[in-house]
Amino acid sequence: MNLTQGEIYWVSFPASEGREQTGQRPALIIQTAPFNEALPTVLVVPITSNLRAAAFPGTIRIDPDEHNGLTVPSVLLVFQLRAIDRKRLQNTAGKISPSELEKVLEIISTLVGKKL
Repeated sequence: MNLTQGEIYWVSFPASEGREQTGQRPALIIQTAPFNEALPTVLVVPITSNLRAAAFPGTIRIDPDEHNGLTVPSVLLVFQLRAIDRKRLQNTAGKISPSELEKVLEIISTLVGKKL
């Protein structure tokens, strides 16, 4: 599976305790080549349609458009960046814009305390 940073895939997240996202939902691919081809896992940002989540720091609201494949306004939960097994990726939904991807990478940089 050839993955590209900025793509949105449908993912089956495993059951979990607490506030982690679970179930079938879209997620943003963050990992870049050469890691996309070399590793059995991939870094993703879960996406929720619960717009109240936008109140948390480390989130970005995005609206559906012809490129991202989303059907409702959604929130990128950047603060929930996580590695998942590639087998959990189902099918591609679309891709976010370069400016949205830049915002996501800025938040990740802030989360880890380093300029990426």
